[in-house]
Amino acid sequence: MAAFCPYCERRCVLTPGGRGFCEMYTLSRKDGQVVEVFPHRYSSIQVNPIERLPFFHFYPGSRVLVLGGAGCNMDCDYCINSYVVRGDPEEVLQFSLPPRRIISLAQELGCQSIAFAINEPTVALPSLLELAEVAASQGLPVGIMTNGYATAEATARMGRTFAFISVSLKSLKDEFCQEFLGVESVRAVLRNLEILVSLTHVEVVTPVVQGLNDRELKDMAEFIFRLNPEIPWHIFRLQPEHRMARQRPPEIPPLAELVQEVRTRLPYTYLGNFPGSQWVSTLCPRCGKEVVSRLSLGGCGAQLVSLHLKGDSCAYCGFPLPFKIQE
Repeated sequence: MAAFCPYCERRCVLTPGGRGFCEMYTLSRKDGQVVEVFPHRYSSIQVNPIERLPFFHFYPGSRVLVLGGAGCNMDCDYCINSYVVRGDPEEVLQFSLPPRRIISLAQELGCQSIAFAINEPTVALPSLLELAEVAASQGLPVGIMTNGYATAEATARMGRTFAFISVSLKSLKDEFCQEFLGVESVRAVLRNLEILVSLTHVEVVTPVVQGLNDRELKDMAEFIFRLNPEIPWHIFRLQPEHRMARQRPPEIPPLAELVQEVRTRLPYTYLGNFPGSQWVSTLCPRCGKEVVSRLSLGGCGAQLVSLHLKGDSCAYCGFPLPFKIQE
């Protein structure tokens, strides 16, 4: 008895008691169904401003309960979370938290949403879908940060269930994926971005590795423009870890120059992951005024400083902006 994993584009063959690449799924000995090995188990739980994740255009200024798990369906050479991604799940997953307990914690801690953001959500998808469905009944949206390497069917389910999704667009080249990510092709990621953009709020993240994918940024900008020019795009100055810990971080001036150029077509493009970035605030495309001011503290996201919005429009000129605002 064997079956393909229905969630990941790797399509691992699972057998009773056996696990796939991510170590998180197996085949039930009872009924031959694909099941999670560690349902509703987490490695971390914390509260953050939503801009720290970063989600810049969803519930700005709100608090989010952030969950992390273990495992991934990619094997990125530069992964900054390899300690949980490649760690032993039995040791890493210290917290057993059913959906209603997570929702209760979020409410007690004054959070307006919940997000799974430390490792790949595809490897714990049934648990997260259940969490999102229960949380929706309590008025709490749930979001995820994903590498996008899921099946089309699983992606469509994500888009219909999760209220906000960040997708990591690491490269447009299959060769990069094969050499540095441990997967065969980028095609699934590009396909899934198209699916998700049609279904839910999407923000795109691109970790830049000096000399490897920095030359692709203009082509990525064109791809995102064709999807929707209002998509927020977060360009990260990655400081590689794991097998590339000695890699030099990208130089800031060329990236800043690129962002200035790209913003003429993709006005919600941001540059971060270093302290003092001047490219983490939102400017109104019509009047040019700063409608959302943020401070870059050095991490992947930023700290909200001030909002100049009237609903989801510019408070200065009334131009409609692509923000999801709390009702």
